[in-house]
Amino acid sequence: MRLICALFVIGFVAACDEVTTAPAGGTVVAGVTDPVDELRTPDQALRAFAQVVDRVEPVAERECQRRTRNVDCDFRILVDDRRGLPPNAYQTLDDNDRPIIAFTIALIADARNADELAFVMSHEAAHHIRGHIARQKQNAAAGAQIFAGIANSIGGDASAVEAAQRIGASVGARTYSKDFELEADELGTILTARAGYDPLKGALFFNRIPDPGDRFLGTHPPNAQRIETVRRTAANL
Repeated sequence: MRLICALFVIGFVAACDEVTTAPAGGTVVAGVTDPVDELRTPDQALRAFAQVVDRVEPVAERECQRRTRNVDCDFRILVDDRRGLPPNAYQTLDDNDRPIIAFTIALIADARNADELAFVMSHEAAHHIRGHIARQKQNAAAGAQIFAGIANSIGGDASAVEAAQRIGASVGARTYSKDFELEADELGTILTARAGYDPLKGALFFNRIPDPGDRFLGTHPPNAQRIETVRRTAANL
């Protein structure tokens, strides 16, 4: 297990939205009772996190090796302990393309049980295994090229073309982001189960985050769609 604090990375990131407390009446996972908080102290939460790393990391690395070619599968799992950060987890790459999964202290403290930590960790590992950062970069480059071409065709000057490239890159990066999240939920469910945790119980995490709905160019799909992906995948295991 490798736990390293105070990570700060810049670049493309495959990430969950910030986790905030959702209003009452969140989406319910059928057949699973909303659990009592099993991690009541910071010490319990950190111990559970360390155990989840020990169990999920080797499963994710084996699956990465099985599904990919010429990809670094040596995950580095970190705790981002910068003060004031909201509950969040994200996956990125270091300068050598080594995959990094980072959790903020607030997210670890917010988790109610080890299954939720395992599901989030598996979801982030799945982003790397499915190559989402590289695909996001390709989509951003394509969007920038298309928008720049449009600006050129209507006689835009250099500054207009540059602005169009920035907008196009943003649109391109978001175009398939909802699909990427659902892909990560699907594979994350498999990894969670193979590591010995309950993905349905872990998916109750969605009950405590605001539902993004189905916004145009939104980055995350509706919570109900994500929960259904977890249920369907778990049923087929």
